[in-house]
Amino acid sequence: MNEIKRLFDFPYFQLENHPLNTALATKYDGKWEKLSTKQYIDKANTLSRGLLRLGVQPNDKIAVISSTNRNEWSILDIGVLQIGAQNVPIYPTISEEDYEYVLNHSGASICFVSDTEVLEKVQSIRNNTQLKEVYSFDQISSCPNWSEVLQQGEDKSNQDEVEKLKKSVKAEDLATLIYTSGTTGRPKGVMLSHENIVSNVLGSAPRVPFETGTYVALSFLPVCHIFERMILYLYQYYAVSIYFAESIDKISDNLKEVKPHVITAVPRLLEKVYDKIIAKGTALEGIKKNLFFWAVELGHEYEPYGANGWWYELKLKIARKLIFSKWKEGLGNNIELIVSGSAALQPRLARVFAAAGIPVMEGYGLTETSPVIAVNDERDHGFRIGTVGKVLHNVEVKIAEDGEIMAKGPNVMKGYFKDQEKTDEVLDADGFFHTGDIGELDKDGFLKITDRKKEMFKTSGGKYVAPQLIENTMKQSRFIEQIMVVGEGEKMPAALIQPNFEFIEDWARRKNIDLGDGSQKDIANNKMVHNRIQEEIDFYNQKFGKWERVKTFAMTPEVWSVEEGHLTPTMKLKRRNVRDRYKDLYEGLYGR
Repeated sequence: MNEIKRLFDFPYFQLENHPLNTALATKYDGKWEKLSTKQYIDKANTLSRGLLRLGVQPNDKIAVISSTNRNEWSILDIGVLQIGAQNVPIYPTISEEDYEYVLNHSGASICFVSDTEVLEKVQSIRNNTQLKEVYSFDQISSCPNWSEVLQQGEDKSNQDEVEKLKKSVKAEDLATLIYTSGTTGRPKGVMLSHENIVSNVLGSAPRVPFETGTYVALSFLPVCHIFERMILYLYQYYAVSIYFAESIDKISDNLKEVKPHVITAVPRLLEKVYDKIIAKGTALEGIKKNLFFWAVELGHEYEPYGANGWWYELKLKIARKLIFSKWKEGLGNNIELIVSGSAALQPRLARVFAAAGIPVMEGYGLTETSPVIAVNDERDHGFRIGTVGKVLHNVEVKIAEDGEIMAKGPNVMKGYFKDQEKTDEVLDADGFFHTGDIGELDKDGFLKITDRKKEMFKTSGGKYVAPQLIENTMKQSRFIEQIMVVGEGEKMPAALIQPNFEFIEDWARRKNIDLGDGSQKDIANNKMVHNRIQEEIDFYNQKFGKWERVKTFAMTPEVWSVEEGHLTPTMKLKRRNVRDRYKDLYEGLYGR
């Protein structure tokens, strides 16, 4: 097989061109269970046969809700798609109400869940859905196990039917419904065809420096999101061995064990990694501490392709040997590439990680574009800090008069499921998708994102403010974990801030500052903490025009989280939720 047209063609392409002993690996009870390319495909075929025996038909919707990435997810994905059914991944962290909505809206007939926690949420709303059966990946006494479906498929007598259905699946057929996490309103079901995602994998492939059959990846971003899912197909295309991390808490251990060459990450995770590294540096003393921060400052000045000259490159060589080599060790020592997406990456992080020899290639896209529109490439001067790289060769981008980025190509979705009105709002007659993001293309073709169109606001003085730009700048402060700039229709911009409670406790200890009982409420109400964060705000405000500067702020006594509804599963702010939740603090900002 040399031509890939459907998503399930990827493992078969790997089998024919570069079969792996370890195609997929997941840890169960402390031991890695590895599947070769052949075993992966055999299991997917077994599952397909089992699903057919359960009465699954082409175009049936099969939901999957998994708290972690695991072998079962990929096997299920291929097993469902190659019989012409559709995979409907659901974020495990959304509310039970949203579970019910997505299961009903998609018309899912079977649901696969990973563990007890997810099962309990599904069972609480199951009677309000059309689900015929729920299967679990983990062994749970109260739930049929997915192995029962595999047992149904052990008899190979209906493999001919699987082959017949595989042949009948066309590139333009619907492959998956991905429900956007949405910062407002109900999730929308994005219809992505096989061609949408395949074209995006093949369009992105030339941007990654993988050597076929020699790389190892660690996967931990939720595969229910199109970013990680597309990357998994890309890994399969390049015959990269995929290890699935046990959990977010175990990533550090898994990195050291697996020693991956490549990982994907979101900026929030990279910010946390950086903060932990800096905290370790702060705990050093004497010459070691001085050397550490000399290297960090050097990293913040980094420019690619030796643009800073030979003297800088010489100092960088020393910094890499003495300091940055330890950073690489923490990531398993083999890391060659981190691909970042889902939100804007702070330029200082792009600089310091690249200086450390851990290049972060930032990309840009949306669920509706399968997802990649543009991505940086370290080779051949294709990496420019502060941009999301050049547009893929098979995607067309134009900037509308109001600055909105519009994209067209084989990666653009078929539309929103059962919602022609919303589809028509974002897809114009010429096939261009209106992204809702504001950006610009520079003279060399690099795309830069400046803000979300919907999130820009006007103050009462008629001045436009782009909050995301201000927030990303302010979040460089180690005192600020999350920040939301507000001020629509108000006389001035202000901010709601979630302090970095962990860092502030450490800072207070070092400075002998009394934080009361040390509770989050006491920290948020502490005058000295407020004054210190004011210094940070004053410092970063200098980068902005007078009308954009944050004039006042209030601290929230809680950690902003997905579970509590402050953030979407992809860590974007749910602005309306945050403002409603802290209505009193918001009113206080404007003296009401």
